[in-house]
Amino acid sequence: MVMRYYGDGNKEGLFAAAVSVELDLPEPGSPPRHDIGRALVPRFLDLWEENEVLTALLRVGATDQARAERMQGVFREQVMPVALRVCPDPEQAPARAAPTATRLLGLALTRYVLRFPPTVALEREEIVAWLAPTVQRYLTASSP
Repeated sequence: MVMRYYGDGNKEGLFAAAVSVELDLPEPGSPPRHDIGRALVPRFLDLWEENEVLTALLRVGATDQARAERMQGVFREQVMPVALRVCPDPEQAPARAAPTATRLLGLALTRYVLRFPPTVALEREEIVAWLAPTVQRYLTASSP
């Protein structure tokens, strides 16, 4: 279990490690605004597949409010700037980042935590093909 590597093997140690989680999302201008969905979905797949801490955070954050708030902070501090940068109206960025987070976290929950067989069976390319246009629309469409 991931928790044994952090702190004293407890949730606090795990979440202390989460504070330092860097999502390494695209920098301003890279990728272009019209490709943000195709950039974010594969990046999040990489994160969930290569970083056991994020999967553990999702598990624990789903059951503990204090831990959920810490995970919200990671998204607020690292995903929101991307939304602000690509949204046609920056005032709408929170409303657009919210459904984006539901898609990305929902994928992680069903694929890596709950392990729903149909979700686990999807090839990476299929996931990107299904989700990237949705994420793109959430973040950049002129209206819902």
